[in-house]
Amino acid sequence: MDEKKKFTVLDENGNQVVCEPLFTFESEETKKQYVVYTDNSKDEEGNVRVFASIYKMNDKGGELLPIKTDKEWKVIETILESIQEESKKDGE
Repeated sequence: MDEKKKFTVLDENGNQVVCEPLFTFESEETKKQYVVYTDNSKDEEGNVRVFASIYKMNDKGGELLPIKTDKEWKVIETILESIQEESKKDGE
């Protein structure tokens, strides 16, 4: 079985949290690359928490940057909704 690559981020308290990338994509609309990832924690309803960031390659490897605009969030939400719909179809 393939082990997914993992990376570490700092949470709001400065603690290191190990995360797994779910997928990456480049938006033609914003011309930026994004990564959608999880720390495998669950919310109060039992859903796995999913996060998204801008992913920028640099000479140190890669850097995660916050998503700041509603336009960017809409692009990500549209892709997540599309994946969720495909998943429902595959489950039927």
